[in-house]
Amino acid sequence: MKKFLAVFDGYNVSKSTLAYAEELSITANAHLVGIFLDEFLYHSYSVGEIYKTYQKPEEVIKQLDKKDKSKRDEAVLLFQKSCEKAKISFSIHRDTNIALEELKLESMFADLIIINEQEDFTRLKEKAPSRFMKDLLADAQCPVLVVPPNYNPINKIVLLYDGEPSSVYAVKMFSYLLNPFKGLPVEVFTVKDWKTDLHLPDNKLMREFIKRHFPDATYSVTKGNAEEQISNYLREQNQGELVVLGAYRRGEISRWFKTSIADFLMKEFDKPLFIAHTS
Repeated sequence: MKKFLAVFDGYNVSKSTLAYAEELSITANAHLVGIFLDEFLYHSYSVGEIYKTYQKPEEVIKQLDKKDKSKRDEAVLLFQKSCEKAKISFSIHRDTNIALEELKLESMFADLIIINEQEDFTRLKEKAPSRFMKDLLADAQCPVLVVPPNYNPINKIVLLYDGEPSSVYAVKMFSYLLNPFKGLPVEVFTVKDWKTDLHLPDNKLMREFIKRHFPDATYSVTKGNAEEQISNYLREQNQGELVVLGAYRRGEISRWFKTSIADFLMKEFDKPLFIAHTS
């Protein structure tokens, strides 16, 4: 049985993360772990503001900490009840140390992370993707499914392929982890330079590989700027696509992602992104 991690902020539980996590866990027959990153330094209030405002800040902080704990407990209970109702095999981890480091450690012993693209685990809200998300995607030891704020049932798989090892690796990992989704329509989408032909990079090998994993897949190859072409293509799609891409690899990375096209997709599209890198 595979092990999927659903990551939550106890102060603001992402309903879309829970919905996608349950859909994937049921479909892939996976054990779902609810990861609640209850970092001891992360509060719903500003410690500095409390000390500036109140004469007895320690007493105020004690009461606020009590409310924070209650809020986080409610979040865990919500996850528990939802999994029980869906009849999903599940467990719960409440990690209290530094959130990013805890999650990277958890990723070593998991098959997939499911997390909302807007998570940042800080009171200082950032535009998506946050620094937390960028660091996680660069260093996670398993694939990450980044989900949008709103849930839509998955009805199509889009495989972004640019000829680089990371994009092929992402396709492999998706095939291994989410095998039941192979029954959905699958399209391989490639963007090439203006001066090249419209064949897939390593055309024969890639088609042979895809045939073994996704025998009914279709192909779409276009020319131009990768970000622009991918954007145009996705805008023509519906709301239920899951996009598979290789990105955020440390060191040498795909030419598509040197300009953070994965970041762009998170900003511009409400679509789940399955992201994996080889190292």
